[in-house]
Formats: sequence, structure tokens, C-alpha cells
Amino acid sequence: MERDAMIVAGFGFRGAATVDSLADAYEKAGAAGRLATVLDKVPGVFSEFATARHLTIVAVEARDLVRQETVTQSFTSLAERGTGSVAEAAALAAAGAGAKLVKVRVISDDGCATCALAETAE
Repeated sequence: MERDAMIVAGFGFRGAATVDSLADAYEKAGAAGRLATVLDKVPGVFSEFATARHLTIVAVEARDLVRQETVTQSFTSLAERGTGSVAEAAALAAAGAGAKLVKVRVISDDGCATCALAETAE
């Protein structure tokens, strides 16, 4: 029995990010089903965003971010998290083995949040 591929929206965001920051990045990326970010960023604004939209959160361990190959490179993300894009890495890690990036990170208008989309392997 084959299962359908699923899209996961991965997020990276600054401490100053708001629900509106996350919503802007999410909508620019094209919106998806599940949301993912690094585990220590889940409490607070990210949970508020997910709850308001009735979306499932997939928390990603920080060590799993560095295992992902990202398309874009943020010097801040590299320095703080060991990955070129937290959003891309979170999306890929949450989507699982064989996942592919289908939308590179987009940045919210206020510059506080990024979102990327990955598709699970079929």
C-alpha cells in the first residue's frame, strides 16, 4: 500500500518573531500541513501560531538540523545552529529519510521568520 507524500513547513525565527511574522513566512512559502522547527523554539509564539491554525507541530532535535543539506546559507544560522537554514533543515528532518526540499526558505517581511517546504518520500 503506497502512502501519499506529505508537505512539511519548516521554520526558523528570531526571538523577536511574532505570530504575524510566522504567518507571513508561511503564506509566502505556500502553506502546508505540518509545521516543524527546532525543539527549543516550539514553546511560545510557534505553539501559538500552530494552535491558531489547528496544525500539528513536529519538533526537531538540534543535532538533526546539521545532518540536512540546505540550499540557502545564512551566516547567523551557521553560527548559531550549524546549518545554512534552520527552516530548510527543520522541514527536511521532519519530513524524514528521502525527503526533498520543494521550496527554499522565504523570509517574512519583517525579517524575523523564515519558512521552507519539504516533501516526504513516497
